[in-house]
Amino acid sequence: MVGQARRIDLNCDLGEARRGTPRWPASLAPGAGPDPDDAALLDVVTSANVACGFHAGNRPTMIATAVAAAERGVALGAHPSYRDGANFGRIEHDLDREEVARLVEFQLVELDMAARRHGTRVRYLKPHGALYNRIVRDPEQAAGVVDAVVRYADLANEEPVPILGLPGAVVLSHAEAVGVPTVTEAFADRGYRPDGTLVPRGEPGAVITDVDEVAERVVAMATGRSITATGGSQVVVAAASVCVHGDTPGAVDLARRVRASLEEAGVEVAPFAAPYVRPRGSVGDGSGRDAVGDGPAGEPGSG
Repeated sequence: MVGQARRIDLNCDLGEARRGTPRWPASLAPGAGPDPDDAALLDVVTSANVACGFHAGNRPTMIATAVAAAERGVALGAHPSYRDGANFGRIEHDLDREEVARLVEFQLVELDMAARRHGTRVRYLKPHGALYNRIVRDPEQAAGVVDAVVRYADLANEEPVPILGLPGAVVLSHAEAVGVPTVTEAFADRGYRPDGTLVPRGEPGAVITDVDEVAERVVAMATGRSITATGGSQVVVAAASVCVHGDTPGAVDLARRVRASLEEAGVEVAPFAAPYVRPRGSVGDGSGRDAVGDGPAGEPGSG
């Protein structure tokens, strides 16, 4: 597991502006740039969790965000979810291990194939929304996510990409048991319970809106100091990456403030996974010749 130090990654969920739209609509022409807010956030964060089409996004947004991330030296991460565009991936689905594995592998393949055709690669995986929360505690679905990462590594004949998740999550312990790298993350604007878990959305203290408080808490996390949990107790949140949400009002200004506060405190802000740099003379010029096969057959459903 990547541990804590005076170096921290800032990750953000991106490519999610086109919620509920059909996948890969003709109205969004290939070659278009990323959403303006996403472009601004890519100038601040060091890792981009890119929606893979099942809760938001589509093939053109995947390509646009992946290319923009590569141009800025930002690591590209897959952000798969349940197939649940109507609810933005925030409703849990009762799937078995194999169903989850196929669901996640399909999305990982989609993003990585799009990225490879434009000279970059997926460097890690962070599930989205309800799936992210489910695999904190559900061994079967957690195993399915890990299976997807292992299968794709075998398909590509490469080492498995790291999985990004909450400290103590079942998915991280399962990944470590089979040799898949893991990275722990914290959340910049979320409240924490005394046991280090997040305050559920909808409960008092779940989301912190004061910019100064958010920046102070992130600096504390990055330097090994405690933060105030619900009830006034103190908790240490050990993490190698901090998520700044991109879909909240003022997200760009908040991200800038967080990064500036970290750098003022002497914390290096850098990706935990090195962004992919295409070797000189390799393919990947848009022809698709560097694709690793055709990916999983058929598009999985949500059960």
